[in-house]
Amino acid sequence: MTETIINLETVNPIEFFGVNNGKLDILKKKFPLLKILSRGTQIKLSGAPDQIGQAKEKIELLIQYLERNGNVSENYFEQILGGDDAETVDNFVERNPNDVLVFGPNGKSVRARTANQKRMVTAVDKNDIVFAIGPAGTGKTYTAVALAVRALKNKSVKKIILTRPAVEAGESLGFLPGDLKEKIDPYLRPLYDALDDMIPADKLGYYMSTRVIEIAPLAYMRGRTLDNAFIILDEAQNATDLQIKMFLTRIGANAKAIITGDLTQVDLPKHQKSGLEKATRILRNIDGITHIELDEDDVVRHRLVKAIIKAYDKDFERQQEYFNNQNQRPQGS
Repeated sequence: MTETIINLETVNPIEFFGVNNGKLDILKKKFPLLKILSRGTQIKLSGAPDQIGQAKEKIELLIQYLERNGNVSENYFEQILGGDDAETVDNFVERNPNDVLVFGPNGKSVRARTANQKRMVTAVDKNDIVFAIGPAGTGKTYTAVALAVRALKNKSVKKIILTRPAVEAGESLGFLPGDLKEKIDPYLRPLYDALDDMIPADKLGYYMSTRVIEIAPLAYMRGRTLDNAFIILDEAQNATDLQIKMFLTRIGANAKAIITGDLTQVDLPKHQKSGLEKATRILRNIDGITHIELDEDDVVRHRLVKAIIKAYDKDFERQQEYFNNQNQRPQGS
């Protein structure tokens, strides 16, 4: 058995170990064959040399990240431990200032955090229409909004249009109190929240009042031609086939569009099919249209969200397998 001691003198050990040693516990789970002890500003590793070497590399990456950023969330901590070396350095440690999509009101930089989010950025730079499909919490909407704000600030487009189908889980707009705006605004709140992180309140208010930025239900896109715009269709799994087609045919000259959705969270009535699945299937081989798949490895919310998504995905796959088997059974059997 080999022992190695790593010093944390250049970073805040409390930030490294986490509240109640929460991050230290994540490190121990990542390397279960090692005995890992924390002593003040030191970490002691005991075990096989190859395991110690792997753990030491990851710990040094975490130290580099903390030296540059001052703090690290449990989610980032876990992702740095889980990524391969080249990807980890690229995504978390050796970040180039040019990777920043936008700077928020408080100087906070907004970046693509994960490998697939970075693929979204590259895809938008090279294509006019991008489908970003993945579960909740993978940052697809947030990244899409950041790309739209970047395009507006760079004067690549003259306006941003953010839209969602007016379908909401478990509620009917007709039974909610208030006028149409009061009914719609809470449902569009995630889009407002993303914009709040990226544009100062006074400027955002000006953009909204002058319709430089529009947030509206999908039905409001009918009959329009959207030129010189960056358009985002969010929650597209709740759009029908005709609605998806209607949206895509609104796109005009010098426009870009991102369509985001999660095919495991369809809120349409049972007799209606989501148009997103068909669109992603039949539009795969068209030049200028590309598809990015995000998964639980891209989750940027609480670390438990990844486990929750994985559990629901497994259940969704079991249900699909059951229905497929039922449909294949001979009649009368």
